Amino acid sequence: MKVALAQWDMVVGDVSGNATRIIEAIERADGAGAQVVVLPELAVTGYPPEDLLLRRSFVEANVEATSKIAAQTGDLVAVFGFVHPSGGVLHNAAAICQNGEIKAVYSKHLLPNYGVFDEDRYFTAGTDHHLFVATEATFGVCVCEDAWFPEGPIAVQGDAGAQVIFNINASPFHKGKVVEREQMLAERARRAGTSIVYLNTVGGQDELVFDGASLVLNAQGEVFSRLPQFEEAFEVVDVPLGPRSVNRSRQLLAGSVNRTAVGLRRAEAPGTSVVAQPLEGAAEVYAALVLALRDYARKNGFTKMVLGLSGGVDSALVATIGADALGAGNVLGLLMPSSFSSSHSVTDSEELARNLGIQTHTIAIAGAYESYLEMLKGAFGEVEMGIAEENLQARIRGNLNMAVSNRYGHLVVATGNKSEMAVGYATLYGDMAGGFALLKDVFKTEVYELCRYRNTVSQVIPENVLTKPPSAELRPGQKDQDSLPPYDVLDQVLDLYVEEDLGRKEIIASGYEEAVVDQVLRLVDRAEYKRRQAPPGPKVTTKAFGRDRRLPITNRWREA
Repeated sequence: MKVALAQWDMVVGDVSGNATRIIEAIERADGAGAQVVVLPELAVTGYPPEDLLLRRSFVEANVEATSKIAAQTGDLVAVFGFVHPSGGVLHNAAAICQNGEIKAVYSKHLLPNYGVFDEDRYFTAGTDHHLFVATEATFGVCVCEDAWFPEGPIAVQGDAGAQVIFNINASPFHKGKVVEREQMLAERARRAGTSIVYLNTVGGQDELVFDGASLVLNAQGEVFSRLPQFEEAFEVVDVPLGPRSVNRSRQLLAGSVNRTAVGLRRAEAPGTSVVAQPLEGAAEVYAALVLALRDYARKNGFTKMVLGLSGGVDSALVATIGADALGAGNVLGLLMPSSFSSSHSVTDSEELARNLGIQTHTIAIAGAYESYLEMLKGAFGEVEMGIAEENLQARIRGNLNMAVSNRYGHLVVATGNKSEMAVGYATLYGDMAGGFALLKDVFKTEVYELCRYRNTVSQVIPENVLTKPPSAELRPGQKDQDSLPPYDVLDQVLDLYVEEDLGRKEIIASGYEEAVVDQVLRLVDRAEYKRRQAPPGPKVTTKAFGRDRRLPITNRWREA
């Protein structure tokens, strides 16, 4: 079967724009002689539309757009996602269109309601199965989560005689998910005895990144074609057909399957079987962050960004990703030295800026800081310098970033990483100020890995940035490890507590010192109110702060 895979970057809420792109894909597939064109889950609305689904006007516009798209089809079959209102409820559905009409609608059976997903809030699960029968082939359709369960819709449709199943997706990225998905889909293909076309969306949507990596697997579970990660792609692929066989005993257990007759146009020119190699390790995460920043800026109307350049590793990575995502000419770095800043905080920032080709402004904050201290004398009295005075400097810098944003319309990109966010070492209204927190789900140790990876592409981040001890430089001689465990230890404990949800006793039993574990857990628990006020940032791990990890701020539970 000659199938066009349209791995498109859809925009949430842009119903008319998404419809135009779907029609573009149909026309392109038609011109390429494809028999079927497949687009992502909820392609008409973008994914996830969240509480837009509670607005009748939005749902109705999506239905109207779907009808207009269907009207543009000829003998080419188009499969794409939309919101289907039926019987007073909404379904996350696939439209199967041909010859100017919607031939059938398949409603997603399995609605994820874990992690970043909240589909039970909006949708009702479907129950019907559909097979589409042509002289040349029999195919089925299902949506995203439907593929993840061994005896789910893919098994049912395969048992009913499907030779190809189109699984349309909006599957968010996290590290290692490509391998996990491929293994799962291979098992489904072998179990069902059918080829699978897995079509995933691509792009950034607030905290989520969709990596694409669409697949075609044959009935033996072998990867026949793979599209690239983190970029749009359009490929016409010759999909191998599984055997046309029906497992009668399994079908009796599964229940009825609706059958719809379709015609498949004659495929003239051969398609391809492109197999893009998946990215690994730091290269994969780096590409995810570039796409996340580019789409967040583009889809929200920003062309330029501003950040504070401290001479440290976090701001160096954010500036570098910014240059790669938006173009060096669209990145402005503010150098804001204080009386506690080392000379290399400026020189390292200047070297980085030269290497990247980004613009900088230097705004010394020592005078502003002294003015603040003078104003606060009556309130503070005669006290030694402490956390209040330290954070005051970070908040002055945050104000300056926001002032530039207000003046020029730049997106302020915060530079705090996941380790700092976890233990409360990112300053609220200071280095947490901004519209997007690019490293919010990146541990400090991985920040170094990403910098070193990027330097293998081209040497832009100064070596001194990677080798000097990390410091906020908010008081004389300050180093991060004065008050925190070494980052390689801290990040391992954070991984167990935040991502694995292990308790205190379990973490200590894993080999970590009791005092270290107690300190880290106490800091994490106390900083929940800060994280709740942090800007959105892209999810790249299995459990990100925000959409994934939802804990009460007012909370007296402590690990004993």
